[in-house]
Amino acid sequence: MAISRRSFVEMSALAGTTIALTACGGSKGSDKTSSADTSKSGSKKEAKVLKGGGSNIIYVITPSVSNPAFKAEADGATDEAKKMGYEVKANSHDDDANKQSELFDSAIADKAAAIICDNAGADATVEAVKKAAKAGIPTFLIDREITTTGDAIAQIIADNNQGASDVAQTFVDAMGEKGNYVELLGKESDTNAKVRSDAFHAVIDQYKDMKMLEQQTANWEQTQAYDKMETLIQTYGDKIQGVVSGNDTMLQGACAALEAHNMNVPVVGVDGSDEARDLIKQGKATATALQQFDVIARTAVQEADKYLKDGSTGEDEKQLIPCIVITKDNADKLNGFVYTE
Repeated sequence: MAISRRSFVEMSALAGTTIALTACGGSKGSDKTSSADTSKSGSKKEAKVLKGGGSNIIYVITPSVSNPAFKAEADGATDEAKKMGYEVKANSHDDDANKQSELFDSAIADKAAAIICDNAGADATVEAVKKAAKAGIPTFLIDREITTTGDAIAQIIADNNQGASDVAQTFVDAMGEKGNYVELLGKESDTNAKVRSDAFHAVIDQYKDMKMLEQQTANWEQTQAYDKMETLIQTYGDKIQGVVSGNDTMLQGACAALEAHNMNVPVVGVDGSDEARDLIKQGKATATALQQFDVIARTAVQEADKYLKDGSTGEDEKQLIPCIVITKDNADKLNGFVYTE
């Protein structure tokens, strides 16, 4: 992708006065003091440069690759690192913070050069990142943020606020700016779940004739989404005129439940999976917001390589990669989380 990460952060900041970005209070903005301490005199001290553990190994740690999104980022990071001459050890933590901690321990024992991680919890990951840093190993976070700054070298994420806002507007338009809908929420420990939900509502709640009947948490899972959607259909029946979903895996479950009841209503999600693309092309879903997982993962590896060689990435710690709304009009341009103009 040719889009500058830094310029996009600036663009997002300028857009902060618009309705699309009001929900999250600018929490995705860059923190230029995150990797430096400030003395009493107000001067900044240089952050310690982490040299890596001494080996040529890059650890890639993600949630389960049974989810196509996480497989895309694991594959992208692995491919990019190998192209640069690194050995790669790729593992899944399965959203288990304890397993993630063990994988960080393995990276430290292997004297890893760097860690690329899509984390298992915003709070639970902080200590693991700090532990790696104490061993001289820099961590580059992708997809999910942690609750601190200054511990990871980079936190490179999709602009969930922008993506969810844009797909919410597509949903409102598909609904004709009126009607009842339900919402499927992601895993509560994942900051992305709240960011996306807040962004949905920053747009939808502007329309007085749009009414949310109920929210249900389905933890990013397709089976749970099917079951929750089935219960919602039993409760509300044809009062449900639309569905907003925090990710595409839950969108799939919702679409399957709706189809089982011969219901066809606007359904939107976030991720940009091939499965959602196909449902959109079939007219069973309306839109999704593509998170560019491949771009995010490769960017993290490129910055890790630059950091190890130069002592700096040249970028702010928090970086946003823009999302792309996928509808019937451009669905053919999407394949494997890669969008081709």
